[in-house]
Amino acid sequence: MSPLVLASASASRQSLLRAAGVDFIVAPADIDEPALMRGLIAGGGDGRTIAEALAGEKAAAVSRLRPGETVLGGDSVLELGPEILGKSRDLAALKALLLRLSGRTHQLISAAALARDGKILWRHTSIARMTVRPLSEAFIDAYLAREGEKPLSSVGGYHFEGFGAQLFQKVEGDYFSILGLPLLEVLAALRAQGLLET
Repeated sequence: MSPLVLASASASRQSLLRAAGVDFIVAPADIDEPALMRGLIAGGGDGRTIAEALAGEKAAAVSRLRPGETVLGGDSVLELGPEILGKSRDLAALKALLLRLSGRTHQLISAAALARDGKILWRHTSIARMTVRPLSEAFIDAYLAREGEKPLSSVGGYHFEGFGAQLFQKVEGDYFSILGLPLLEVLAALRAQGLLET
């Protein structure tokens, strides 16, 4: 059987799968994620619905190009009150977001989906509650100077597995999902699909 196809360029998702011993190849999905997200928000979708739709669309889009192969898609969105947010477009937008998150609790919603031949085989969504400690503007500036462009690759602009942990006061939820992939559920689904030994 061919290996899993990961429809994501995310270094974090790749690292999680690699560390867990999953054999996979990378084929990022070519979809207009911001436009799709805007449409889903305009349609009244909540964070869970949007994360699931984005993960599913990535998996389905790549699987249509790779017949017979099993494709894993993943996505995360941030819910701050009624607002649903994706990745920041630049460091100025990320700084503004971190100032808004300071001292507040938000939800990080991470979804994963498996698809084959354009059809969704499985999906799972995990929600973490993330409480950001009160942040000074000086700390945010130092954080962005230290991390550079790297935080732009993740929703919320934090790399929780590294220096980004310093942004938080409290988190409730699955560690792997916070990094971008509900790994244990993905591994169980891959076993069910015969892609991993049981």
